[in-house]
Amino acid sequence: MTDQPHFNHLARRSFLQRSSAGIGSVALASLLNSELSGSQTHFAPRARRIVYLFMHGGPSQMDLFDEKPTLADRAGMELPDSVRMNQRLTGMTADQESFPVTPSLFEFSRHGESGATISEVLPHLSAVADDLCFIKSMHTEAINHDPAVTYLQTGHQQPGRPSMGAWVSYGLGSKNSNLPAFVVLISSGSAARPDDPLHARLWGSAFLPSNHQGVPFRSSGDPVLYLTDPPGITAETRRRMLDGLGRLNQKQFEVVGDPEIETRIAQFEMAHRMQVSVPDLADMSDETEQTFELYGEDARHPGTFAANCLLARRMLERDVRFVQLYHRGWDQHYNLPSDLRLQCGDIDQACAAFVRDLKQRGLLEDTLIVWGGEFGRTIYSQGKPEPNNYGRDHHGRCFTMWLAGGGIKPGITHGATDDFSYNVAENPVHVHDLNATILHCLGIDHEKLTFKSKGRQFRLTDVHGHVVEDILT
Repeated sequence: MTDQPHFNHLARRSFLQRSSAGIGSVALASLLNSELSGSQTHFAPRARRIVYLFMHGGPSQMDLFDEKPTLADRAGMELPDSVRMNQRLTGMTADQESFPVTPSLFEFSRHGESGATISEVLPHLSAVADDLCFIKSMHTEAINHDPAVTYLQTGHQQPGRPSMGAWVSYGLGSKNSNLPAFVVLISSGSAARPDDPLHARLWGSAFLPSNHQGVPFRSSGDPVLYLTDPPGITAETRRRMLDGLGRLNQKQFEVVGDPEIETRIAQFEMAHRMQVSVPDLADMSDETEQTFELYGEDARHPGTFAANCLLARRMLERDVRFVQLYHRGWDQHYNLPSDLRLQCGDIDQACAAFVRDLKQRGLLEDTLIVWGGEFGRTIYSQGKPEPNNYGRDHHGRCFTMWLAGGGIKPGITHGATDDFSYNVAENPVHVHDLNATILHCLGIDHEKLTFKSKGRQFRLTDVHGHVVEDILT
């Protein structure tokens, strides 16, 4: 799949020039919507849509999912050199004189028929363990936040590549002409810190056409900026203005032939349709009391993780293709026991409710849910551990993510780590492998979803990646 040749743009220009209706709204909407709705899969998809629950900061795998009970007897001992193997460390712990093994303070139990091991801080998620697939052997080369998040979201550690959501929008288009194919929601966790940035390029389109970039929804005021017309502007006035602007943009396109001008026209039309569709989407008054009880009281408060999960479900019902939900606050270099409880309190009930809600509505079977962060945490403490307190540094050598629905085997655990949750011991899954598998669930061959830029073909998985067949139904 490559970028469309210039003659396609010329053909569209010729069509518009010949059209007796000119660039009017009906003709324009018909033309552009047909492009937005076209799905170009390489084989039968298992999932039609995806929700990516991104825990920004790096959740601690050995405090949540990767139980290591044998470490209780090693508490405070030095992490063996044979385990650390002079691997690269961040600047926050590289100069430590000691790397004391610090077992988790939390209790673990096995849950469901699958026997998944889950920490006490996730009691609600534990109840849906048999619907989840845990990957305990994730690994990445990145050890700092920005390159690590960029790597997972764009397939490259340096900025300048399209985000996964943009790639999916480009490859599959939209099923709903009144809403964007790719929407971004952000919630700040109870333990979030000021130096916890998220950059808009993480949901950008880079060199792909700009209509494929993510549209962020806000938690207060209009969900999208400038959704409401200013005083004195009627719907008829707005329509006439857009028609006039469309004619001007079309004349400019006829002169320079830049396809981004057509994209701009399409985006203006999308924005106009969103003035009707988004308020209806964001209006929760038709949700039942049972739904709010399922997601928890936080679901009544816009901008919380629970409210965003409920909003994401409403988007899925309206065929939004890709919903990216960032939850900030998982960078626990200190005060991990208290801060991790706060973060899990934010997301635990809502995650379980989201899985249950999709399942009971028949949406889970063709919706892929992905949960995880950019890396894991070290088994050794950052600084000197206290009896009931410790922190952990970034760790890319192994971490845990879970997936559900959309062609993923439920109730399984894939991969394993060593006795210290420091290195992958079985079935490693790289960032590119995960992304290749996600695209596969959507019916996309990751090696064929490409776009030519700067003289070469680019793809989400760069020149790597293998589909993890063992976790697919």
